[in-house]
Amino acid sequence: MIAHFHRFLRLAIGAAFLLGCFASADGQVPGQADQTPAERAKEFDKLAHDVAQLEAQGNVLKQVVRLVRSTVVHIEAEKTDPSAKKYTHHSIEEAGSGTILQLGDKFYILTNRHVIKSAVVTNIHVKLNDGRVISPTQVWSDAGTDVAIMAINATHLVPARIGDSDKVDIGDFVLAMGSPFGLSHSVTFGIISAKGRRDLELGDEKVQYQDFMQTDAAINPGNSGGPLISLRGEVVGINTAIASNSGGSEGIGFTIPINMAMNIARQLVEHGNVVRAFLGVTLDSKFTDAAAEKLGLPQSIGSHVSAITPNSPAAVARLQVDDVILEFNGVSIESDAHLVNLVSLTAVGKEVPMLVFRDKKSLKLGVKVGDRSSFDPTN
Repeated sequence: MIAHFHRFLRLAIGAAFLLGCFASADGQVPGQADQTPAERAKEFDKLAHDVAQLEAQGNVLKQVVRLVRSTVVHIEAEKTDPSAKKYTHHSIEEAGSGTILQLGDKFYILTNRHVIKSAVVTNIHVKLNDGRVISPTQVWSDAGTDVAIMAINATHLVPARIGDSDKVDIGDFVLAMGSPFGLSHSVTFGIISAKGRRDLELGDEKVQYQDFMQTDAAINPGNSGGPLISLRGEVVGINTAIASNSGGSEGIGFTIPINMAMNIARQLVEHGNVVRAFLGVTLDSKFTDAAAEKLGLPQSIGSHVSAITPNSPAAVARLQVDDVILEFNGVSIESDAHLVNLVSLTAVGKEVPMLVFRDKKSLKLGVKVGDRSSFDPTN
């Protein structure tokens, strides 16, 4: 169905282009003025038939919206402004969005940490699609990924269907739903523009673990925490940030892949915090092509190890300084940030394969990742 949808879109665009090419200077299509009313009526009937086929495919979008709308919520959080003086009462209202999830037999709202940060539970108001307003019973959040999840207690809730963001490709059609500028349940349409966006500067939010997907579906202030949805009606991301000179949408939005968000959300609900895996290497951020050539590589690929933490999983696995990690758990390393993210999302205690480059040849090693908090209490 989706392939037909793409084809009809191309046909429609092509038809518009051809109509423009064959139109005369006064806007008339050659021969059109000589048509009889009956001939024009026949042309209208043919056009209606062709458009009906296009609309039949376009109804996919309407169906997605109908299925997903009841799973999306509007969030308002009254926060104490830390910059205000203690003897004054000053608060700020932040509007955002969220998605209803079901984990086991309980319901939750998945959103961004920055939407509800600094707000007490009773000052967080969740507006459901049917107009009810509720407050969460408990809130958990993770600064490292900007993911938050809130427990809720209400009846007749509709949970979202969760997709697999690993299967999302550049060019896939997606919809963003949320509350831009407080306008709840607004829907925009676009594609996945890129994947693996890391090292983004996100204002005051220090998001350490980044693996954003980029989309041109319009995302504006208030969309934060809302879902990015596939044409199958499945949530594939949490809309989080934009790149903009104006403060509004300029076609560059960023969304947390749902697989990453759900990994964090489940840990928060089950354990109250996120347990991150640890490898125990220091990476060379200045690894150049010239340095790579000295090691026998054609260019600076993977992650170059500049130091090993004593007694760490890397030390036990016998990684060495000047090793270049090319793959971790079967995934080719695109950058240092990519490796850090892959390690952090690995289950603590799991043994994973690595491919490293050492002494001008590839070498396979196994490493059993540890608990980051055992080596660095700040993480």
